[in-house]
Amino acid sequence: MRERDRRIAIVGAGPVGLVLALKLATMGLPSLVLEAEEDISEALRASTFHPPSLDMLDSLGVATPLIAQGLVTPTWQIRRHEDGARAVFDLSVLKDDTAHPYRLQAEQWKLSRIILAKLAAEHAGTVEVRFGAKLDTVVHGTDHVALSGTGFDTFEAPYAVGCDGARSVIRRAMGLEFPGDTYPETTILATTTFPFHEVFEGLSNVNYFWTQHAAFSGTFSLLRVPGKWRASLYPAPGETIEQALEPAAIERKLQAIHPKSTPYEVPDLRPYRIHQRIVETYRIGRLLLAGDSAHLNSPSGGMGMNGGIQDAMELAETLAPVWRGEAEDSLLDRYTRRRQPIAAQEIIAQADRNRARMRETDPAKRAELLANLQATAADPVKAREHLLRSSMISGLRAASRIM
Repeated sequence: MRERDRRIAIVGAGPVGLVLALKLATMGLPSLVLEAEEDISEALRASTFHPPSLDMLDSLGVATPLIAQGLVTPTWQIRRHEDGARAVFDLSVLKDDTAHPYRLQAEQWKLSRIILAKLAAEHAGTVEVRFGAKLDTVVHGTDHVALSGTGFDTFEAPYAVGCDGARSVIRRAMGLEFPGDTYPETTILATTTFPFHEVFEGLSNVNYFWTQHAAFSGTFSLLRVPGKWRASLYPAPGETIEQALEPAAIERKLQAIHPKSTPYEVPDLRPYRIHQRIVETYRIGRLLLAGDSAHLNSPSGGMGMNGGIQDAMELAETLAPVWRGEAEDSLLDRYTRRRQPIAAQEIIAQADRNRARMRETDPAKRAELLANLQATAADPVKAREHLLRSSMISGLRAASRIM
Protein backbone atom coordinates (compact mmCIF):
# COMPACT_ATOMS: atom_id res chain seq x y z
CA MET A 1 0.00 0.00 0.00
CA ARG A 2 1.31 3.48 -0.85
CA GLU A 3 2.38 5.54 2.14
CA ARG A 4 -0.08 8.31 1.30
CA ASP A 5 -2.89 5.77 1.62
CA ARG A 6 -2.02 4.83 5.18
CA ARG A 7 -4.98 6.65 6.65
CA ILE A 8 -8.03 5.19 8.32
CA ALA A 9 -11.17 5.95 6.33
CA ILE A 10 -14.05 7.34 8.38
CA VAL A 11 -17.34 7.59 6.52
CA GLY A 12 -19.55 10.29 8.00
CA ALA A 13 -18.69 13.66 9.55
CA GLY A 14 -21.35 13.74 12.22
CA PRO A 15 -20.37 13.87 15.89
CA VAL A 16 -19.47 10.16 15.96
CA GLY A 17 -17.14 10.25 12.96
CA LEU A 18 -15.51 13.50 14.07
CA VAL A 19 -14.99 12.32 17.66
CA LEU A 20 -13.36 9.19 16.22
CA ALA A 21 -11.09 11.25 13.96
CA LEU A 22 -10.07 13.55 16.81
CA LYS A 23 -9.43 10.72 19.26
CA LEU A 24 -7.34 8.85 16.69
CA ALA A 25 -5.40 12.02 15.94
CA THR A 26 -4.51 12.52 19.62
CA MET A 27 -2.90 9.07 19.46
CA GLY A 28 -1.08 9.80 16.23
CA LEU A 29 -3.33 7.84 13.87
CA PRO A 30 -4.14 9.59 10.56
CA SER A 31 -7.58 9.53 8.96
CA LEU A 32 -9.58 10.72 6.00
CA VAL A 33 -13.19 11.63 6.82
CA LEU A 34 -15.65 11.40 3.92
CA GLU A 35 -18.93 13.28 4.22
CA ALA A 36 -21.58 13.20 1.49
CA GLU A 37 -23.13 16.53 2.51
CA GLU A 38 -21.53 19.84 1.59
CA ASP A 39 -21.36 21.04 5.19
CA ILE A 40 -22.21 20.06 8.74
CA SER A 41 -25.96 19.51 8.94
CA GLU A 42 -27.85 21.79 11.33
CA ALA A 43 -31.05 19.78 11.00
CA LEU A 44 -33.01 18.91 14.14
CA ARG A 45 -31.13 16.01 15.64
CA ALA A 46 -29.71 15.08 19.04
CA SER A 47 -29.32 17.76 21.70
CA THR A 48 -28.55 15.98 24.98
CA PHE A 49 -25.04 15.14 26.19
CA HIS A 50 -24.79 12.79 29.18
CA PRO A 51 -22.15 13.05 31.95
CA PRO A 52 -19.76 10.30 30.75
CA SER A 53 -19.85 11.66 27.19
CA LEU A 54 -18.89 15.08 28.57
CA ASP A 55 -16.04 13.43 30.51
CA MET A 56 -14.81 11.86 27.26
CA LEU A 57 -15.13 15.08 25.32
CA ASP A 58 -13.25 16.87 28.10
CA SER A 59 -10.33 14.48 27.58
CA LEU A 60 -10.26 15.66 23.94
CA GLY A 61 -10.36 19.34 24.88
CA VAL A 62 -13.78 20.05 23.38
CA ALA A 63 -16.13 19.89 26.39
CA THR A 64 -15.43 23.40 27.67
CA PRO A 65 -16.33 25.22 24.42
CA LEU A 66 -19.37 22.97 23.99
CA ILE A 67 -20.57 23.71 27.52
CA ALA A 68 -20.16 27.43 26.79
CA GLN A 69 -22.59 27.03 23.87
CA GLY A 70 -25.15 24.92 25.72
CA LEU A 71 -27.33 24.81 28.82
CA VAL A 72 -26.05 23.02 31.91
CA THR A 73 -29.01 20.96 33.07
CA PRO A 74 -28.65 19.58 36.62
CA THR A 75 -32.14 18.01 36.75
CA TRP A 76 -34.63 16.30 34.47
CA GLN A 77 -38.21 15.33 35.20
CA ILE A 78 -41.20 13.21 34.36
CA ARG A 79 -44.32 15.30 34.81
CA ARG A 80 -48.10 15.10 34.72
CA HIS A 81 -49.41 17.89 32.53
CA GLU A 82 -52.76 18.43 34.20
CA ASP A 83 -51.56 19.23 37.72
CA GLY A 84 -47.77 19.61 37.48
CA ALA A 85 -47.07 16.61 39.73
CA ARG A 86 -43.59 15.40 38.90
CA ALA A 87 -40.59 13.26 39.72
CA VAL A 88 -37.40 15.31 39.51
CA PHE A 89 -34.05 13.59 39.16
CA ASP A 90 -31.06 15.57 40.41
CA LEU A 91 -27.80 14.53 38.78
CA SER A 92 -25.72 16.09 41.53
CA VAL A 93 -25.91 12.69 43.29
CA LEU A 94 -23.37 11.58 40.64
CA LYS A 95 -20.75 14.10 41.78
CA ASP A 96 -18.40 11.31 42.89
CA ASP A 97 -18.96 9.33 39.67
CA THR A 98 -18.32 11.98 37.02
CA ALA A 99 -16.67 15.36 36.59
CA HIS A 100 -19.87 16.54 34.87
CA PRO A 101 -22.85 15.67 37.13
CA TYR A 102 -25.42 17.15 34.77
CA ARG A 103 -26.80 16.88 31.27
CA LEU A 104 -25.79 19.44 28.70
CA GLN A 105 -28.43 20.68 26.29
CA ALA A 106 -26.71 21.69 23.05
CA GLU A 107 -27.42 20.84 19.43
CA GLN A 108 -25.10 18.15 18.08
CA TRP A 109 -23.90 20.33 15.20
CA LYS A 110 -22.23 22.62 17.71
CA LEU A 111 -19.94 19.78 18.77
CA SER A 112 -19.22 18.95 15.14
CA ARG A 113 -18.17 22.51 14.37
CA ILE A 114 -16.01 22.70 17.50
CA ILE A 115 -14.20 19.50 16.51
CA LEU A 116 -13.75 20.66 12.91
CA ALA A 117 -12.08 23.84 14.15
CA LYS A 118 -9.83 21.88 16.50
CA LEU A 119 -8.83 19.45 13.77
CA ALA A 120 -7.94 22.33 11.44
CA ALA A 121 -5.97 24.16 14.12
CA GLU A 122 -4.12 21.25 15.72
CA HIS A 123 -4.29 18.18 13.46
CA ALA A 124 -4.31 19.47 9.89
CA GLY A 125 -1.45 17.17 8.95
CA THR A 126 -3.12 14.12 10.45
CA VAL A 127 -6.82 14.44 9.62
CA GLU A 128 -8.45 15.47 6.36
CA VAL A 129 -12.20 16.08 6.29
CA ARG A 130 -13.66 16.07 2.80
CA PHE A 131 -17.22 17.31 2.27
CA GLY A 132 -19.26 16.52 -0.83
CA ALA A 133 -17.61 13.08 -0.88
CA LYS A 134 -20.31 10.47 -1.46
CA LEU A 135 -19.20 6.87 -1.01
CA ASP A 136 -20.68 4.46 -3.55
CA THR A 137 -18.51 1.34 -3.65
CA VAL A 138 -16.53 -0.57 -1.05
CA VAL A 139 -14.17 -3.40 -2.00
CA HIS A 140 -12.99 -5.35 1.03
CA GLY A 141 -9.52 -6.79 0.44
CA THR A 142 -7.29 -8.92 2.64
CA ASP A 143 -4.93 -6.08 3.51
CA HIS A 144 -6.91 -2.96 2.59
CA VAL A 145 -10.33 -1.49 1.86
CA ALA A 146 -10.86 0.31 -1.46
CA LEU A 147 -13.41 3.12 -1.43
CA SER A 148 -14.73 4.93 -4.47
CA GLY A 149 -17.48 7.40 -5.16
CA THR A 150 -18.05 11.00 -6.15
CA GLY A 151 -16.13 13.95 -4.78
CA PHE A 152 -12.94 12.05 -4.02
CA ASP A 153 -10.37 9.86 -5.73
CA THR A 154 -10.50 6.11 -5.20
CA PHE A 155 -8.85 5.56 -1.86
CA GLU A 156 -7.25 2.49 -0.30
CA ALA A 157 -7.32 2.41 3.48
CA PRO A 158 -6.08 -0.15 6.00
CA TYR A 159 -9.44 0.14 7.82
CA ALA A 160 -12.77 1.80 7.07
CA VAL A 161 -15.26 2.81 9.76
CA GLY A 162 -18.91 3.41 8.98
CA CYS A 163 -20.23 6.37 10.95
CA ASP A 164 -22.70 7.00 8.17
CA GLY A 165 -25.99 6.39 9.93
CA ALA A 166 -29.00 4.20 9.41
CA ARG A 167 -28.44 3.78 5.66
CA SER A 168 -24.75 2.98 6.09
CA VAL A 169 -22.86 2.07 2.92
CA ILE A 170 -20.19 0.39 5.05
CA ARG A 171 -22.77 -1.78 6.80
CA ARG A 172 -24.17 -2.91 3.46
CA ALA A 173 -20.63 -3.74 2.29
CA MET A 174 -20.26 -5.91 5.39
CA GLY A 175 -23.34 -7.86 4.30
CA LEU A 176 -25.00 -7.35 7.67
CA GLU A 177 -28.70 -7.40 8.36
CA PHE A 178 -30.09 -4.59 10.52
CA PRO A 179 -32.74 -6.49 12.48
CA GLY A 180 -35.24 -4.83 14.77
CA ASP A 181 -38.53 -2.95 14.73
CA THR A 182 -40.05 0.33 13.68
CA TYR A 183 -42.46 1.84 16.16
CA PRO A 184 -45.94 2.55 14.81
CA GLU A 185 -46.06 6.19 15.85
CA THR A 186 -44.42 9.14 14.10
CA THR A 187 -42.78 11.81 16.22
CA ILE A 188 -43.06 15.45 15.21
CA LEU A 189 -40.23 17.62 16.47
CA ALA A 190 -41.15 21.31 16.55
CA THR A 191 -39.14 24.23 17.87
CA THR A 192 -40.43 27.47 19.31
CA THR A 193 -38.91 30.47 21.02
CA PHE A 194 -41.79 30.65 23.50
CA PRO A 195 -40.36 30.58 27.07
CA PHE A 196 -42.14 27.58 28.57
CA HIS A 197 -39.86 27.87 31.61
CA GLU A 198 -41.60 31.13 32.50
CA VAL A 199 -45.10 29.63 32.59
CA PHE A 200 -44.55 26.14 34.06
CA GLU A 201 -43.57 26.14 37.71
CA GLY A 202 -40.40 24.17 38.40
CA LEU A 203 -39.76 23.17 34.80
CA SER A 204 -36.38 21.57 34.04
CA ASN A 205 -34.55 21.84 30.73
CA VAL A 206 -35.50 18.22 30.00
CA ASN A 207 -39.12 17.22 30.65
CA TYR A 208 -41.25 14.23 29.69
CA PHE A 209 -45.01 14.82 30.08
CA TRP A 210 -48.02 12.59 30.46
CA THR A 211 -51.17 14.33 29.24
CA GLN A 212 -54.84 13.51 28.82
CA HIS A 213 -55.45 16.31 26.33
CA ALA A 214 -57.26 15.19 23.18
CA ALA A 215 -54.67 16.93 20.98
CA PHE A 216 -52.14 14.24 21.87
CA SER A 217 -51.91 10.48 22.06
CA GLY A 218 -50.94 10.60 25.72
CA THR A 219 -47.51 12.19 25.88
CA PHE A 220 -45.21 14.96 24.73
CA SER A 221 -41.83 16.26 25.79
CA LEU A 222 -40.17 19.65 26.14
CA LEU A 223 -36.39 19.95 25.84
CA ARG A 224 -34.68 23.31 26.03
CA VAL A 225 -31.64 24.39 24.02
CA PRO A 226 -30.18 27.90 23.92
CA GLY A 227 -32.81 30.33 22.67
CA LYS A 228 -35.60 27.85 22.02
CA TRP A 229 -37.60 24.87 23.18
CA ARG A 230 -37.95 21.60 21.30
CA ALA A 231 -41.36 19.99 21.60
CA SER A 232 -41.80 16.34 20.66
CA LEU A 233 -45.40 15.94 19.56
CA TYR A 234 -47.51 13.00 18.36
CA PRO A 235 -50.62 12.70 16.21
CA ALA A 236 -53.85 12.55 18.17
CA PRO A 237 -55.90 9.33 17.97
CA GLY A 238 -57.43 9.11 14.51
CA GLU A 239 -55.18 11.87 13.13
CA THR A 240 -52.93 11.04 10.18
CA ILE A 241 -49.35 12.26 10.11
CA GLU A 242 -50.25 14.53 7.19
CA GLN A 243 -53.06 16.07 9.24
CA ALA A 244 -50.83 16.37 12.31
CA LEU A 245 -48.20 18.27 10.32
CA GLU A 246 -50.61 20.94 9.14
CA PRO A 247 -49.85 24.36 10.70
CA ALA A 248 -53.25 24.48 12.39
CA ALA A 249 -52.64 21.08 14.00
CA ILE A 250 -49.19 22.08 15.27
CA GLU A 251 -50.68 25.28 16.67
CA ARG A 252 -53.46 23.30 18.33
CA LYS A 253 -50.96 20.99 20.01
CA LEU A 254 -48.74 23.81 21.25
CA GLN A 255 -51.79 25.70 22.54
CA ALA A 256 -52.77 22.50 24.36
CA ILE A 257 -49.38 22.52 26.09
CA HIS A 258 -49.85 26.15 27.12
CA PRO A 259 -52.70 28.33 25.85
CA LYS A 260 -51.81 31.88 24.87
CA SER A 261 -53.47 34.69 22.97
CA THR A 262 -51.02 34.85 20.08
CA PRO A 263 -49.90 32.08 17.71
CA TYR A 264 -46.71 30.15 18.34
CA GLU A 265 -43.75 30.78 16.09
CA VAL A 266 -42.45 27.42 14.84
CA PRO A 267 -39.21 27.96 12.88
CA ASP A 268 -38.35 24.26 12.60
CA LEU A 269 -40.49 21.18 12.06
CA ARG A 270 -39.37 17.63 11.45
CA PRO A 271 -41.35 14.35 11.43
CA TYR A 272 -39.49 11.11 11.96
CA ARG A 273 -40.10 7.44 12.65
CA ILE A 274 -38.44 5.69 15.56
CA HIS A 275 -36.53 2.44 15.15
CA GLN A 276 -34.84 -0.01 17.45
CA ARG A 277 -32.27 -2.00 15.49
CA ILE A 278 -28.81 -3.45 16.06
CA VAL A 279 -26.28 -5.46 14.07
CA GLU A 280 -24.86 -8.66 15.51
CA THR A 281 -21.24 -7.60 15.05
CA TYR A 282 -19.52 -4.23 14.75
CA ARG A 283 -16.56 -5.62 12.84
CA ILE A 284 -15.92 -7.82 9.83
CA GLY A 285 -12.28 -7.88 8.79
CA ARG A 286 -11.16 -4.33 8.07
CA LEU A 287 -14.66 -2.85 8.14
CA LEU A 288 -16.10 -1.47 11.38
CA LEU A 289 -19.23 0.35 12.51
CA ALA A 290 -20.03 3.00 15.12
CA GLY A 291 -23.12 4.96 16.11
CA ASP A 292 -26.36 4.80 14.14
CA SER A 293 -24.80 2.61 11.47
CA ALA A 294 -24.64 -0.12 14.13
CA HIS A 295 -27.60 0.61 16.41
CA LEU A 296 -30.78 2.67 16.45
CA ASN A 297 -33.02 3.35 19.43
CA SER A 298 -35.86 5.52 20.63
CA PRO A 299 -34.64 9.05 21.44
CA SER A 300 -36.41 8.85 24.81
CA GLY A 301 -33.59 9.36 27.31
CA GLY A 302 -31.20 10.89 24.77
CA MET A 303 -28.87 7.92 24.44
CA GLY A 304 -28.39 7.51 20.68
CA MET A 305 -25.72 10.11 19.94
CA ASN A 306 -24.10 9.49 23.32
CA GLY A 307 -23.83 5.80 22.58
CA GLY A 308 -22.20 6.65 19.26
CA ILE A 309 -19.65 8.96 20.90
CA GLN A 310 -18.85 6.21 23.36
CA ASP A 311 -18.48 3.73 20.47
CA ALA A 312 -15.98 6.08 18.84
CA MET A 313 -13.87 6.43 21.95
CA GLU A 314 -13.78 2.67 22.56
CA LEU A 315 -12.97 1.95 18.92
CA ALA A 316 -10.10 4.44 18.85
CA GLU A 317 -8.61 2.99 22.03
CA THR A 318 -8.86 -0.50 20.52
CA LEU A 319 -7.63 0.37 17.05
CA ALA A 320 -4.56 2.31 18.16
CA PRO A 321 -2.48 -0.61 19.51
CA VAL A 322 -3.41 -2.72 16.47
CA TRP A 323 -2.32 0.09 14.15
CA ARG A 324 1.00 0.45 15.99
CA GLY A 325 1.66 -3.28 15.84
CA GLU A 326 1.40 -3.65 19.61
CA ALA A 327 -1.57 -6.04 19.44
CA GLU A 328 -2.99 -8.66 17.12
CA ASP A 329 -5.72 -7.73 14.69
CA SER A 330 -8.08 -10.01 16.65
CA LEU A 331 -8.10 -7.44 19.46
CA LEU A 332 -10.61 -5.52 17.36
CA ASP A 333 -13.19 -8.20 18.10
CA ARG A 334 -13.19 -6.91 21.68
CA TYR A 335 -14.82 -3.74 20.35
CA THR A 336 -17.95 -5.73 19.47
CA ARG A 337 -17.84 -7.65 22.74
CA ARG A 338 -17.79 -4.43 24.71
CA ARG A 339 -20.13 -2.24 22.72
CA GLN A 340 -22.78 -4.47 21.11
CA PRO A 341 -24.23 -6.03 24.29
CA ILE A 342 -24.24 -2.64 26.02
CA ALA A 343 -26.10 -1.10 23.09
CA ALA A 344 -28.62 -3.94 23.14
CA GLN A 345 -29.14 -4.15 26.91
CA GLU A 346 -28.38 -0.66 28.22
CA ILE A 347 -29.27 1.65 25.34
CA ILE A 348 -31.94 0.06 23.13
CA ALA A 349 -33.72 -1.80 25.94
CA GLN A 350 -33.62 1.18 28.30
CA ALA A 351 -34.85 3.58 25.61
CA ASP A 352 -37.66 1.13 24.85
CA ARG A 353 -38.66 1.05 28.51
CA ASN A 354 -38.61 4.85 28.63
CA ARG A 355 -40.86 4.99 25.59
CA ALA A 356 -43.26 2.38 26.98
CA ARG A 357 -43.56 4.25 30.28
CA MET A 358 -44.43 7.52 28.57
CA ARG A 359 -46.91 5.79 26.22
CA GLU A 360 -48.92 4.53 29.21
CA THR A 361 -52.40 6.06 29.04
CA ASP A 362 -54.24 4.57 32.03
CA PRO A 363 -54.48 7.31 34.73
CA ALA A 364 -54.22 4.80 37.60
CA LYS A 365 -51.11 3.18 36.14
CA ARG A 366 -49.61 6.59 35.48
CA ALA A 367 -50.22 7.56 39.09
CA GLU A 368 -48.51 4.37 40.27
CA LEU A 369 -45.56 4.92 37.95
CA LEU A 370 -45.21 8.52 39.08
CA ALA A 371 -45.34 7.57 42.76
CA ASN A 372 -42.62 4.98 42.22
CA LEU A 373 -40.46 7.47 40.33
CA GLN A 374 -40.94 10.10 43.04
CA ALA A 375 -39.91 7.59 45.69
CA THR A 376 -36.81 6.70 43.69
CA ALA A 377 -35.88 10.35 43.14
CA ALA A 378 -36.29 11.09 46.89
CA ASP A 379 -33.99 8.25 48.00
CA PRO A 380 -30.31 9.21 47.44
CA VAL A 381 -29.17 5.60 47.06
CA LYS A 382 -31.97 4.61 44.67
CA ALA A 383 -31.66 7.90 42.79
CA ARG A 384 -27.95 7.36 42.25
CA GLU A 385 -28.52 3.80 41.00
CA HIS A 386 -31.24 5.03 38.64
CA LEU A 387 -29.11 7.89 37.33
CA LEU A 388 -26.03 5.72 36.88
CA ARG A 389 -28.12 3.65 34.46
CA SER A 390 -30.00 6.45 32.73
CA SER A 391 -26.82 8.52 32.38
CA MET A 392 -25.06 5.53 30.76
CA ILE A 393 -22.35 5.22 33.40
CA SER A 394 -23.32 1.71 34.52
CA GLY A 395 -23.15 0.41 30.97
CA LEU A 396 -19.70 1.85 30.41
CA ARG A 397 -18.44 0.33 33.64
CA ALA A 398 -19.84 -3.05 32.69
CA ALA A 399 -18.28 -2.82 29.22
CA SER A 400 -14.85 -1.97 30.60
CA ARG A 401 -14.77 -5.32 32.43
CA ILE A 402 -15.24 -7.31 29.23
CA MET A 403 -12.02 -8.72 27.80
